[in-house]
Amino acid sequence: MPVNRFKAFIDSEAASALPLIGAAILALVLANSPLADTIAELLRNKFTVSYGEIGLSKSLLLWINDGLMAVFFLLVGLEIKREVVEGELSRPSQVALPVAAAVGGMVVPGLVYAAFNWADPVALRGWAIPAATDIAFSLGVLAALGRRVPLALKVFLTTLAIVDDLGAILIIAAFYTSQLSVQAIALAAVCIAGLAILNAAGVRRIGLYMLIGVVLWVSVLKSGVHATVAGVVLAMFIPLKSSGEADEARPAIHLEHALKPWSAWFIMPVFAFANAGLSLADLSLDSLFEAVPLGIVAGLFVGKQVGIVLGAALLIWLGLAAMPAGGSWRGLYGVSILGGIGFTMSLFIGTLAFDDVAYESQVRLGVLVGSLLSAVVGYAVLRWPQRP
Repeated sequence: MPVNRFKAFIDSEAASALPLIGAAILALVLANSPLADTIAELLRNKFTVSYGEIGLSKSLLLWINDGLMAVFFLLVGLEIKREVVEGELSRPSQVALPVAAAVGGMVVPGLVYAAFNWADPVALRGWAIPAATDIAFSLGVLAALGRRVPLALKVFLTTLAIVDDLGAILIIAAFYTSQLSVQAIALAAVCIAGLAILNAAGVRRIGLYMLIGVVLWVSVLKSGVHATVAGVVLAMFIPLKSSGEADEARPAIHLEHALKPWSAWFIMPVFAFANAGLSLADLSLDSLFEAVPLGIVAGLFVGKQVGIVLGAALLIWLGLAAMPAGGSWRGLYGVSILGGIGFTMSLFIGTLAFDDVAYESQVRLGVLVGSLLSAVVGYAVLRWPQRP
């Protein structure tokens, strides 16, 4: 991928952090205002979409978490596909370091969380919460640092976050699946076969893929597998390869560019608003030291940086990868701390991990504190000039 195109991607992701942060702040303010109960009731209200005798009835919160987030994961799938086929993930020499760092950054936080919650089987379901990285928020912090951070380190963090997203998708599919419905899975398989046929036949009309994608989403939703997986599966079949035409004429690129502003300025801010509200009325310092929030904070702030640095350092010391151009160990460490900004992805996994509302505020507290701590300390470490 040309450097200027990748830089444009970084800049757009960084810009998307602004509405995300604004929505989270608004959610926190309103959760501690007289409107708190009204907003909670609105999110609990059920909305029905039906056609004839077929219909879906869900609370507004679940329409956001299952519906809008499926569109977000469609965008994530398109980005991952592009990176694997022709971007940073297509070159083994470039991908080894961020992949090793991403694996370390998922495994170690999970182990840290588990160490705090080992005695509670229910709480242990949240082990994957601190394993995620919010790409928009982390790149937003890097954008605020300007030229103090070399472009190669920004590429490293972006690639790491993309691999992290792929890991999150696999975790959701493997560990957060409820009781399976054979009929729904069979219908989903038929949809996937249909998408494969369209792709093999060279069909490039996005509308046909999206029509089957809607049926696939409903099938996956009813199957017991989380509905967001449908977005990623759909992305894998939308044609990407060029026949000599401009990027905008390539279906996958065109759809990615069309979805990006909707994701940045609507989907993710709405998700953050619906899921980041935390009432401070019943919280105290002791609340932060309960096992679940403490495990999340420790996983995001300590586990992430340790895992990322260890994964990267192992490959560098073995001579299998090199330090990113213009980077330093301190720069790599600072970027690793920013990997602990889990925010939206961590909140999302938290909604999948726990059905009991008793854990809701604990997850939100842990994610917000861990992400904020990672953002502030990571910014401070990178604020000073970097030397190779």
